[in-house]
Amino acid sequence: MRSLASEFKTFLFRGNLVELAVAVVIGLAFTAVVTAVVEDLVTPLIAAIFGKADFSALTFELNGSVFKYGDFINKLINFVTVAAVIFFLIIKPMNLLMARARKEPPPDPTERKCPACLETIALAATRCKFCTSEVQPLETVPAGTTS
Repeated sequence: MRSLASEFKTFLFRGNLVELAVAVVIGLAFTAVVTAVVEDLVTPLIAAIFGKADFSALTFELNGSVFKYGDFINKLINFVTVAAVIFFLIIKPMNLLMARARKEPPPDPTERKCPACLETIALAATRCKFCTSEVQPLETVPAGTTS
């Protein structure tokens, strides 16, 4: 029977737990970078365009209750801005890099066009299912072999 300390050590150094810890630390650092981009670059740009960067002073009162809709507008703008920064500066470039790195060969064709009606039929078909014209069957060559 293993000791409690041994089990705890195994738990702490399990691969996915360490990876999760690293991901959280990297995520926090990344959050700081994105927040800095939004607060230091994008928000002043919005302020330059609309003349106001802070809407938190916008409120209205109803039966003695104060509704801070300006604070909601600030947080909504911040959310949309962060999402846009992540999408355009992280997601789109990463998708382009991944697409360039992925060099898969095109799949072997399993279909062809009927010469009479140009509808799609199987390579091995001897008659078109659309116009019923007789066609020559084409043999498929397995990938990696030569005929």
